[in-house]
Amino acid sequence: MNRRDFLRTLAAASAAGLPLAAEAARAERDADVFYTVPRFGNVHLLHFTDCHAQLLPTYYREPSVNLGSGAGAGRPPHLVGDALLGEFSLRPETREAYAFTYLDFVRAARIYGKLGGFAHIATLVKRLRADRPDALLLDGGDTWQGSATALWTRGQDMVEVTRALGVDVMTGHWEFTYGAERVQEIITGAFRDRTAFVAQNVRTADFGDQVFPAYALRELGGVPVAVIGQAFPYTPIAHPRYLVPDWSFGIREEELQRVVDEARGKGAQAVVLLSHNGMDVDLKLAARVAGIDAILGGHTHDGVPKPVIVANRGGKTLVTNAGCNGKFLAVLDLDVRNGRAGDFRYQLLPVFSNLLPADVEMTALITKLRAPYLDRLRERLAVTETLLYRRGNFNGTFDQVIVDALRAEKNAEIAFSPGFRFGTTLLPGETISFEQLMNQTAITYPYVTVSELSGETIKAILEDVADNLFNPDPYYQQGGDMVRVGGLRYACEPGASMGSRISALSLNGKPVEADRKYKVVGWAPVSEESRAAGGEAVWDVVARYLRHEKTIRSRPLNVPKLIGVAGNPGLA
Repeated sequence: MNRRDFLRTLAAASAAGLPLAAEAARAERDADVFYTVPRFGNVHLLHFTDCHAQLLPTYYREPSVNLGSGAGAGRPPHLVGDALLGEFSLRPETREAYAFTYLDFVRAARIYGKLGGFAHIATLVKRLRADRPDALLLDGGDTWQGSATALWTRGQDMVEVTRALGVDVMTGHWEFTYGAERVQEIITGAFRDRTAFVAQNVRTADFGDQVFPAYALRELGGVPVAVIGQAFPYTPIAHPRYLVPDWSFGIREEELQRVVDEARGKGAQAVVLLSHNGMDVDLKLAARVAGIDAILGGHTHDGVPKPVIVANRGGKTLVTNAGCNGKFLAVLDLDVRNGRAGDFRYQLLPVFSNLLPADVEMTALITKLRAPYLDRLRERLAVTETLLYRRGNFNGTFDQVIVDALRAEKNAEIAFSPGFRFGTTLLPGETISFEQLMNQTAITYPYVTVSELSGETIKAILEDVADNLFNPDPYYQQGGDMVRVGGLRYACEPGASMGSRISALSLNGKPVEADRKYKVVGWAPVSEESRAAGGEAVWDVVARYLRHEKTIRSRPLNVPKLIGVAGNPGLA
């Protein structure tokens, strides 16, 4: 939808008396005000994260289930819907409510349109840098993965775009799934003298040497500023180890403290952690490591409108998380005096593609990069009659299509699909193109596997993933969502102890037997044996199913019965 069509839609809806449309009409009139961020202080940072290679504007539905555990229960980022609006004093039925929550999503999406897109992000970056010429642009990672073109170019399309955008400092996560050699090729080639790739917590597996610089030291407005990198600490566990066989990862809290002290010893008057830990981990880390002024976080895709201020033995640390898919651009202005940050201003700006004109140069670059692949990207697989989304602790509607496709195409009783948080949203009536399917599945280890697993093993898998999600200690959480299931029914008690969260497993109305074998299909295996065995790519299996189905209608979700979460503000 272009700007003219957007205005026509608003006019028609406003005439019909729709409150959302009236608010959107006001938003259009006030667009310049909305994107005017008064300059404050003397250190200026712009931050985006987890765009997952989405070059164009997209729809992305925020979760209706985002349960916290332990100290994280009932506090940011584990708030959804009205609870999130109340916590951050956001009005319902506004553009902000649409950007930050799932509420009335379809109707709001049809009025406010898509968010993100690098041509629109470029416009916003240029606007903000007009009165902040020395602002650093920070990329929190998960940039080179998540789309067909990123996969087919091994991240090169995103490298070109972020170079053109002017990214100064970056850290990583899914970038490593292209393999260590490819990562180093980009850093020493396209990024050389342009973008600093920092990660204090990635070391060589043999001698523990630093693989990447721990931090970048820059002078902003006469103030020396250190940007420390924190890559995803569980990369070799969450992904195939064979992709980074010679590197070790971890949170490395003690090493981080030493890096902070070193940076301040070299004159840094402000220290910022560019983190891909996930927000719960960052909140714990902020309480235990002194000397960090702000953590600009990612990984868990949480769009948190305001920073959480965490006290520690050195003072206070701001903890933020800037969403995903290019939906948001964060602006952090710090007033640094006498070697420490004092006051600050922070805004997490939704990137409304209908309110921000597309940058001409970036549009031309994106068009050029996508041109060789358009025929394949545009293949029409099916049409959806229902909202298709992924994000949430348990099965989303697009996940349900994937597990149903796997079961049908592989004649399996049970299907598992990873609890990835990347993937765009489709509105009812939209075409499911091959590009849209790849937005859910574009990874470098896409193999479909079929196995005979015992009921005992199936329960153990569910327990293991549930502990990654609901362990009360954030340092044992890996930041994804619960494995998606097809065919299987079960109950889940997030607050129970490890090994006791999953119960009442059933299949076709009958209890799952511990010693019986079941035919289980899945994808994204991390073992080297699975790579050697090969197997169909998941997108080929699901595409075949969609072509046959032609129309995707609403279907029941294989979500568990939840126990002990009544009244939790992370549950709609």
